[in-house]
Amino acid sequence: GAGGRRAPAGRRHRLGRGVRHPRPGLRPRPGHAHDLDGCRPRRGRPARGGGMIRTDGRWTAGILVGGSILAAAGFAWPLFAAAVPRDAQGAVPIVAFALVPALVVALALTLDREMYTAKTVALLGVLSAVGAAVRIAGTGVGGVEAVFVLLVLAGRAYGARFGFLLGLLTIAVSSMLWGGFGPWTPFQMFACGWVGAGAGLLPRIGRAGTRSAPRSRPAARLEIALLTGYGIVASYLFGLVMNLWFWPFAVGSGTGISYAADAPLGDNVASFTLYTLVTSTLTWDTVRAVTTAVGIVLVGPAALSALRRARLAGR
Repeated sequence: GAGGRRAPAGRRHRLGRGVRHPRPGLRPRPGHAHDLDGCRPRRGRPARGGGMIRTDGRWTAGILVGGSILAAAGFAWPLFAAAVPRDAQGAVPIVAFALVPALVVALALTLDREMYTAKTVALLGVLSAVGAAVRIAGTGVGGVEAVFVLLVLAGRAYGARFGFLLGLLTIAVSSMLWGGFGPWTPFQMFACGWVGAGAGLLPRIGRAGTRSAPRSRPAARLEIALLTGYGIVASYLFGLVMNLWFWPFAVGSGTGISYAADAPLGDNVASFTLYTLVTSTLTWDTVRAVTTAVGIVLVGPAALSALRRARLAGR
């Protein structure tokens, strides 16, 4: 302290041998004992000066799960509309189309509280721009969705919340630049957000690599195999959920694949399964799955290393 006085013993916070932190309530990050910027306030205690502190993200994970369940209901409304009273069935699609855009905005604002560092915002902006450019470049080529490669790899490297936001922003930016906004856009945003978030929720394989101790080759290969398999499954599920919400409007009545509001659930499931197999699964979705798998195998190892170096840099 000033004048050569020592701080009380209960208020000393060590940064390293012979170095004491000037502010109580802060502790250094491991490996940065002499870097004041590496310190952060303790969780559960207010930071001095009104500054923001990082809090436990479990409640935002709960909000993400709850919002995703509601959004899934918005996607699957054709299968459950028959359970609604007949005089209210006409309002079901309107409620679904209003629910999904509202959830997109609400979850984006909620998850943004977790993406508060300048580095994270910069990474999110750059990767969203890259994803939008890749998506626009593939427009008009049936089923080629190379943007899924980016969503899977970034979600794996930075976590489920980052992957979800990246999926939302990639579709929003590309639709704005390409002029492809429509009633399908919020549904695409949510579906791509799920693709990115799912990659972040996959189980970890081995210990995370660092600059001094890179990940072993068998673990890295196993991780790429896991991401490739996930990319294939996600490609088919994306086509499935995107088909589901507009299926009632895509086919006229009276056919074997038409939607019938008063039909039993089993009949509508059978009709939708046949519809999606004929129109999407065997064509567009298969091309998307192959494109995603080949892209992850070819660029996955190098891209994951680059993304993780960007995350580790400056820690």
